[in-house]
Formats: sequence, C-alpha cells, structure tokens
Amino acid sequence: MARLVVLGGGVSGHTAATFAAKWLGSAHEVVVVTPNSKWNWIPSNIWVGVGEMSKEEVTFDLAPVYAKAGINYKQAKAVSINPEGVESSDKPFVTIEYTLAGREGEVENVEYDYLINATGPKLNFGATEGLGDANGLGEFTVSVCTADHAVHANEEFQKCIQKMKQGERQKFLIGTGHGMCTCQGAAFEYIFNIEHELKKAGVRDMADIKWISNESFLGDFGVGGLHMKSMGFAVSSKIFAESLFTERDVDWIIGAHVNKVEKGKVHYELLDGSMGEEEFDFSMLIPPFAGVGLKAYGKDGSDITDTVFAPNGFMKVDANYSAGSYENWSASDWPKTYQNPTYSNMFACGIAFAPPHPISKPMSSPNGTPISPTPPRTGMPSGIIGKAVAHSICDRILKGENAPLHEASMAHMGAACVASAGKGIFDGTAAAMTIYPVVPDFEKYPGTGRDTDYTFGEIGLAGHWIKHILHHLFIWKAKLKAGWTMIPE
Repeated sequence: MARLVVLGGGVSGHTAATFAAKWLGSAHEVVVVTPNSKWNWIPSNIWVGVGEMSKEEVTFDLAPVYAKAGINYKQAKAVSINPEGVESSDKPFVTIEYTLAGREGEVENVEYDYLINATGPKLNFGATEGLGDANGLGEFTVSVCTADHAVHANEEFQKCIQKMKQGERQKFLIGTGHGMCTCQGAAFEYIFNIEHELKKAGVRDMADIKWISNESFLGDFGVGGLHMKSMGFAVSSKIFAESLFTERDVDWIIGAHVNKVEKGKVHYELLDGSMGEEEFDFSMLIPPFAGVGLKAYGKDGSDITDTVFAPNGFMKVDANYSAGSYENWSASDWPKTYQNPTYSNMFACGIAFAPPHPISKPMSSPNGTPISPTPPRTGMPSGIIGKAVAHSICDRILKGENAPLHEASMAHMGAACVASAGKGIFDGTAAAMTIYPVVPDFEKYPGTGRDTDYTFGEIGLAGHWIKHILHHLFIWKAKLKAGWTMIPE
C-alpha cells in the first residue's frame, strides 16, 4: 500500500486529494493535512463581505466529506519535511502539529511515499506596517481573504451605511496593501460590490470610493493585462477597466506601494518615487502572499530549506528559475509537471509552487522599491494543476515509477474568470472573461502574446447569473455529490 500525503485542503489540495482517492481506491491511502475544519469557496467571500451571503453558504465541514471519500483527514498544520528520512530510517515524513480541538499542539510524524504541497499562502499582513502582523489582520482595515474576515468586513461596512443614512459622508479605499501583492481580482470584485450595495441602500451619493493598487495600469490583474474580443472589437483590459471605473464614478491610484497603515489613513509610494497619503473611513486591502514557512531537513538533520523552497517560501518545481531579466523571459520558463527537481516524489500545486518570475513586467520606483503584481495561481488554474499532479502520482503508484508525468503548464492553459461587479437577480453584473494562454507566449502569438480568438470578455447581467451558478456548482463538486467528476475545474 502506498501513502500519498496532501498538505492543504483548499481548491488545489482538495481537488488533488479527492481525485487521487477516487483513482487509487482502498488499496492505497490518501492523507490530507490541513489546519482548517471547513472548506471555503473563497471567490464568494466578496458577497459575504457585503452581506449578500452568509459564512455558512460559502463553507462546509471537511470531516464528513473526507470520510465519505475514504481520505484520512488530519486537522493539523505542516511544520517541516524530511524528504530523506532520518539516519535510522530512509522513509520520508512530514512533521505536523494538530489544530483539532482537544489535540492542539500535539506533534506527529506522518510518513509518505508521495507528497503534494498545496498549503496555499501565508497572508503576510505583517509585510506592511499597520496592516497587521504575524498573527494576522490589523485593527485599521478589513479583509475578504477568509470567510471570517469577510463576516467582519460586512459588519464594518454596515456601520458605514448607517452613518451615511444619518448624513455622515464616508470614504472607501479598496485595493492592494503592498507593492508586491497579487489577487487584484478579488479587490476588483469587492470594490464594485461595495458600490452596488451602496446604490441599493440609497446612499451612493454620500460615498467617495477609491481604488489603490500596485498595478502600473488599470486592468493589469497580475497577468500583464490582456487584449480581448468584446462586442466584435479587440479591446485592451486597460480600456475595459477604465471605462468601468469611470462609469461607476470610482477614482483610482495605481502603481502604489502601501507602506504604512494608520487609523483612517494609508501612506504610499508611487512608481515615480513620490509619496502620498489617502484617508479612509472603510478600507479593504489585500495583503501580499508568502510561503507558509515550512522547513526541510536532510537525513543528518541539516537544514535544507533553501534546496526545497525558493526564498519566498514557495516550493521549487520544474520551472526555469534562472531566466534573469524581463527581456529573457519565455513561456517555456513555466513549470509543466510541478515535480520538485531534487526529490522526485514531491510535487507542489496551486499557490504553493514557486513561479519562475512574475507575468506582469516588473517595475520599481527610483527609490528601488519594487511595485508590480506577483503572478496569480488561484481559481481555475489551481484546480487544473491539482488534478494533473494527482493524475501523475496515481499513475506512478498504479503503473510504476517510470510512468510519464501529466502536464498542466500555465503557458499552455486557458482560464475563465467571472468577476462580480454587483449581486442581484435582475440588477447584478459581472465581467465574464476567458484568457488563453494564462502566461503570454509572444513567440507563438506575436504582439499580444495570446490567442484573441479565445481571449474575450463581456460585462452584464448574464455574467452575474454565470457567477452565481458556478458558486453552487463548485460547492456541489467539492462536497463530492453525484456527478462531481463531470464538473470541470
């Protein structure tokens, strides 16, 4: 019997674990280690953050789902990996620390034959003074990164609405809280849901809404922007985004590195090196991401963390990490199999793998401060990669260790994104976009780097209905209900 251990139960880890359990059957063991007791459909947290959904509608208990799937579930956080075992045993293992009520702090070594690192990111609030610290979110801003954060965000948002109804004008500041953030899309969705809800509450005229982001232009989204077909024309995401912001009367600050947050005020540095301040009554700022801090040790107990992980804490895979400057970047730099180059039985997927470099062109201020988005690895690509990695490992277990690995390069992969701009059966809107490939290939597609026949976008009510349907479909799939394997990632 082989044992596959999956670290993390988010979109990528959950996808990998559930498919592996199905393909391997009871002859082999799948273990999931995650510190959380609930699964969270994170894309819908933006609706929890404005009171349009409850926490219970975007989460469910993992234990019964994993019991049904025959997965050995350990509610714990991974602490370290010993990929060579120890001097007394060659068996590799991961050290975990339980978070389960009643077993908090209990440590266990879990041996494995294959390991998938799908821990997701550490929400690095501590990278920006005042945004938070090592323990999490600070006291001056809100977040929609977790369901609990989103509940808190809505509580603060409702207080603002009440103040506006009493005649007190409010300033809203939404965006990214550091020069090296990713996930601009989540902030993009949240700012327009805020705007939509204020309109529904009849207080839009009492609100000043502003976007602040590390993007060098609106519509970069961490993928260097895109050109897409819309209503029969090729439109840049910059024009698409600027039109939407102007139409909704939302002002913007771009190319900004937020370097300090105080009560009611942020301080930032712009790409031209100038410094600025912006006041707010309500602010949601996405934090930068980092690896979760896993350590790795050799057989003799020596620290080999630098061998297994990149400096940002994400696991090294089969990417080209020596591409150098932007002019040398190529689509072929991006990983295909997500296998660790040193230990062939370890893989990483979702946000946990170390990308070779950003997708957007890197920029910095004259002061040397890097201000540009880091590459997104969430949503649809995260699920596709998780499934491909599970497929590779299952083949090696069932067919032999020389079975070919499955590939899922983001440079060969298309993705669909439905970004909500307001929730409502008859007045909701969302921007529905496809992008192919996610990582531009300027050799294959000179000019834009992407195939414009498969890169398109529209905004409207139909997009909102699609977003709402996808919410229910993906939760159905994650709960492993009838036909779940038929629903694409």
